Amino acid sequence: MVSESKERVMQLQQRENSKSAMSQVVISTLILIIMVASPVTEARKCSIPAIFNFGDSNSDTGGLSAAFGQAPPPNGITFFHTPAGRFSDGRLIIDFIAQNLGLPYLSAYLDSIGSNFSSGANFATAGSTIRPQNTTRSQSGYSPISLDVQLAEYSEFKTRSINIRKKEGVFKKLLPKEEYFSEALYTFDIGQNDIAAGYKLNMTTEQVKAYIPDVLGQFSSVIRSVYKEGGRSFWVHNTGPLGCLPYMLDRFPMSSAQMDKFGCAKPFNKIAQYFNRKLKETVVKLREELQEATIVYVDVYTVKYTLISHARKYGFEKGVIACCGKGGKYNFSNGARCGATEIVNGRKVLIAGSCKDPSVRIIWDGIHYTEAANKWIFQQIVNGNFSDPPISFKMACHDQL
Repeated sequence: MVSESKERVMQLQQRENSKSAMSQVVISTLILIIMVASPVTEARKCSIPAIFNFGDSNSDTGGLSAAFGQAPPPNGITFFHTPAGRFSDGRLIIDFIAQNLGLPYLSAYLDSIGSNFSSGANFATAGSTIRPQNTTRSQSGYSPISLDVQLAEYSEFKTRSINIRKKEGVFKKLLPKEEYFSEALYTFDIGQNDIAAGYKLNMTTEQVKAYIPDVLGQFSSVIRSVYKEGGRSFWVHNTGPLGCLPYMLDRFPMSSAQMDKFGCAKPFNKIAQYFNRKLKETVVKLREELQEATIVYVDVYTVKYTLISHARKYGFEKGVIACCGKGGKYNFSNGARCGATEIVNGRKVLIAGSCKDPSVRIIWDGIHYTEAANKWIFQQIVNGNFSDPPISFKMACHDQL
């Protein structure tokens, strides 16, 4: 009996030990699951203290206006209630990115009046290209501030900011801290004008395709240079559906067979898609080369085309028709763009004004998007649903991947 009792006690102890071991396994497994899941929680999101933006008019917050004169009214009418350096009735995608990160709207690097660069700077200018153009702005409309020039501005800005902050003084609070340059988000939205430039020179689509590798080679050089300067987090937008913009549709009329059912020119959209495929390949190669960087490719083309092609579904109307402009099939005239005026009886009169309600329109002036469209586009890309890798810009810091 005694030996049987001892056996039972030993069996019970073994069961308890087995249960205890199983519990430890379960607890350990749960901890592991939590650890794996933790990168998507709020606690694991990046701390992004600044944004440095490079681009064209899709993200210009006042660069071209500072150098060549303010974008005229009614630009800025919706949000700022006055011209604010943006070619839109209100805010741009870059404004919504900054706002979402809890940062102020970016001041343009070229704007010397009332600017605060403590949370970054914007080097974009309307009309900018990746590859420098062999024309003047008055000849072609393209900005002389191409991407290589923007890089030079950034490099000078970084060097001088660090030096000036060391000297203390009044400007210290207006410039970013030295560590911000490695912790910042570097955003790029450029390339649309490089494609259009070829067509303006009467090139064929095959000729335009032929120079895209060179364009993207120069883009890669800029990314590498920013990386060498300490940049690690990159957010790269592809180019939008060029064939849905009135300035292209008006200048280069297409046959009905070349138009899709939403009013967009298929040849121009195809070349934009070709550019985007090559851009994505470029980004993949840069990731392999710059292994400490996180480079996120964002498919804004799909988002913009979805909005234009399903305008009514999302609360918009007149997909490819400009809100601000004058006459013609698309309410766009290259000779009288949004804000154009003429003298009538000795008085300046606006002849290319805004539509009644920009909040239900997608295209603002035949080239750029309305604030309402920009906000909708931002809402689609903010969580990484159109990104490769599929992450939010709040997760786009190099130590997360």
